[in-house]
Amino acid sequence: MLRIENLRVEVGGKEILKDVNLEIPPGETYVLFGPNGSGKTSLMMTIMGFSGYIVTGGKIIFKGQDITHMPIHERATLGIGVSFQRPPTIHGLKTRSMVELCSKNPETDVDKLAASLNLTEFLDRDVNENFSGGEIKRCELLQLMAQEPDLVLLDEPESGVDLVNISLVGESINRLLGRKLDPPKGECHRNFIEKRAKSALVITHTGYILDYITADKGQVLYDGVICCRRNAREILKWIHEYGYRECVQCTN
Repeated sequence: MLRIENLRVEVGGKEILKDVNLEIPPGETYVLFGPNGSGKTSLMMTIMGFSGYIVTGGKIIFKGQDITHMPIHERATLGIGVSFQRPPTIHGLKTRSMVELCSKNPETDVDKLAASLNLTEFLDRDVNENFSGGEIKRCELLQLMAQEPDLVLLDEPESGVDLVNISLVGESINRLLGRKLDPPKGECHRNFIEKRAKSALVITHTGYILDYITADKGQVLYDGVICCRRNAREILKWIHEYGYRECVQCTN
């Protein structure tokens, strides 16, 4: 689904990402851990194609197509969706209209989608205006559900979310990615993952979101370099016990 090869990125003349290599297969969810300032959000913004993130080397391949220098709207049309850590308030644009604009299918039942996220009463309010942290995250997920992207980029989905909302956010992420379903009897796990189709890159600093979603693999980004690849929960346990700096010693 996504392949990043030797990616180098500068922001404001400073190198932020250094030879980043990453592959996410179809139907799998990868978690990217890292301390603040390690380059996690920069990687997400570069994958999405935002200005100011200058690719100085390497490639970004999405579904077999080189998108390294493709504009944002074309990447979105191809099937990449993003949930921001701190999305803006958009005055004058109703949430319902925003969801309709994002919708891949003109027949999408916006009210039904909103009801599944307890957001019905927010549809006729301006996007994110006076929303709580959890309501903003759910509004982002509502837009993604309407968009139906093949690759979902989630930046700190647990950030600013209270304990009441984080469970609903996690449940909504699982539903968006088709992660709640178990393989039918007699079908191997690998075939089931491939049928699931949607992939995700979940960025997190604390790792709390892992209590609510299922991940296939974890990786650590430290000082612009991916330095560890293994089971996401194993990485999180290691981070809690030893800190991020020790992950630099792990290259597997």
